[in-house]
Amino acid sequence: MIATSFNPSMENSRAKPQHRTSSTALRSNGMNRVFAAAIVSQQFCDMLLKDPKEALKTGYLGETFVLTPEEVSLIASIRADSLAEFARELYVLTGTD
Repeated sequence: MIATSFNPSMENSRAKPQHRTSSTALRSNGMNRVFAAAIVSQQFCDMLLKDPKEALKTGYLGETFVLTPEEVSLIASIRADSLAEFARELYVLTGTD
């Protein structure tokens, strides 16, 4: 997951980022859980990279991910050979800073 640090004293000095798709795509609990599962499980990560739709359908440790249709579509559209590349592609598609 791409994260930024938050410094309350600098809150007003930063410009608000512009997003190409809903910023909710990267901020949802479901999306965070997909990345967490991919980080801790090589098997899930491999499935996510090889067949994202199946990985989302199968879930991780018996739990499915709560994602919007937009999030599912976004994840399913990504083709990557590594989790880092997957994250970069997601970053590019969402324009999230």
